[in-house]
Amino acid sequence: MPDVVQRGLEDVVALESKICFIDGHKGRLIYRGYDIRELAEHSTFEETAYLLWYGRLPTGPQLADLTHRLAALRTLPPRVVELVDRMPADSNPMDVLRTAVSALAIFEPGELRPGPSSIGGAQRLTAVLPTILGQFHRRRAGLPPLEPKPSWSHAAYLLYALLDREGSALETRAIDVALILHADHELNASTFAARVTASTLSDLYSAVTSAVGTLKGPLHGGANEQVMRLLAEIDSVDRVETVIKSKLAAHERIMGFGHRVYKVEDPRATILREWSRKIGEAKHDLHYFELLRKVEEIVHREKGLYPNVDFYSGSIYALLGIPHDLFTPIFASSRIAGWTAHVLEEYDDLRLIRPTARYVGSTDLSYVDVGRRP
Repeated sequence: MPDVVQRGLEDVVALESKICFIDGHKGRLIYRGYDIRELAEHSTFEETAYLLWYGRLPTGPQLADLTHRLAALRTLPPRVVELVDRMPADSNPMDVLRTAVSALAIFEPGELRPGPSSIGGAQRLTAVLPTILGQFHRRRAGLPPLEPKPSWSHAAYLLYALLDREGSALETRAIDVALILHADHELNASTFAARVTASTLSDLYSAVTSAVGTLKGPLHGGANEQVMRLLAEIDSVDRVETVIKSKLAAHERIMGFGHRVYKVEDPRATILREWSRKIGEAKHDLHYFELLRKVEEIVHREKGLYPNVDFYSGSIYALLGIPHDLFTPIFASSRIAGWTAHVLEEYDDLRLIRPTARYVGSTDLSYVDVGRRP
């Protein structure tokens, strides 16, 4: 039987996992047995991270202990602070994040240095990613130095780290929900990259460095930034139809639509649509929401496509005052829980990931001395 090439490994089952299930035909996303809609309504990011790491929802004391531990792990080693502060202010924040995660493995204090497959490393990386982003962004924005904020949740601390203010209850909950929704998504490109690295028995920090580098690619992370650029180009609702039809006629891709897995609407988009409206109403600014709804209407009518998780998330972040180039790093600050859960699962059932390729080049060339080559 001839080898079948599945470009992009589409529909190839590479491994078994208990972490995340996607039903693309019914529009369902499941973390460890729990529907994402329930988690977005009732859970917190800390509770969701616990679920991803341990395979069960925590008890009250377990959740309190994890929340306290994450807060206690937020401080960067001085050498990493120095490294981040020396990076050019115009650096891509994802480059900063990738470099700092890699450096963290070298400069971790002895008492914080986890084993190569330790869940402590998962918690440390989850806790410290907002600090890395805040350390970099505050310097370039001229904001005061970070404070630990030990009593604040992960979502509240992330918002403070980037904006130097305490978010309202609604704003903080919006970030919390966004973090829950982005925390995992089965074998997406960055998670697969992390698992490939882990399958070599490399350490957790190396695996996460691989994941951050993969997420930086605009075909994986960054689509919500491009959605916001589209909204800026359209500018007003009465221009939506003209601009979108023109782009479709030119065979341009409308970012924030369609998904490799979902054949119906991404359930995360359904939830974030409502949060975009809520934040817009709270800010007395529904401009983005109205543009997005009109774009959604026309793209679905013309192409039959549904919005994905990136379509509405950027409008929420923008209304909160978060710079566009921090949207993908926020994604990383959420997906770190899923990345590390997958890496730990990979360590538990280790098998070197090594697919094959169909060779389509020559096989019978003869060596020609350099002086005789045409």
